[in-house]
Amino acid sequence: MKQLRIRTLAVTFLVAGVLSWALAKLLVARDSLGTLPSVPLAAPIVLAVIAAALLATAISLRSRLRAQRDRVPGAKGVEPLMAARAVVFGQASALVSALVSGVYGGLGIFLLSHLDVPARRDQAVYAAFAVAAGIAVIAAALFLERVLRLPEDDDTESAVA
Repeated sequence: MKQLRIRTLAVTFLVAGVLSWALAKLLVARDSLGTLPSVPLAAPIVLAVIAAALLATAISLRSRLRAQRDRVPGAKGVEPLMAARAVVFGQASALVSALVSGVYGGLGIFLLSHLDVPARRDQAVYAAFAVAAGIAVIAAALFLERVLRLPEDDDTESAVA
């Protein structure tokens, strides 16, 4: 399984942000009322829950792997299929989070120029929290991937590089 690249996540974030910002400008310019799709209050909450789940999984698996490595009696091992599923869940969450955070980031940047309207000010705050929670998801997913990296992976990468 290939390791998730930070460059891929950054490009996804930036492209989604630019497209979202451009779409927001286009919608406001076309519509005389200046209506935009709203940033739901649930967006940062859902992203924060996903980040917490990824972090809890990473911490749990790290302690189980450490106990298994130290040959603690009665230690519960980590099944390879479960570890692979956790990594895939983390990678998928990071990619989707980069996309969603980019959309909310672009919309938030657009809303920064319209802070005189109270409703748009609230939307900008929600967008900022969504971006922060999305970055937390990405960080937790990368931590989970690091926890579940096989020792052989480090040797083969250093030999190739």
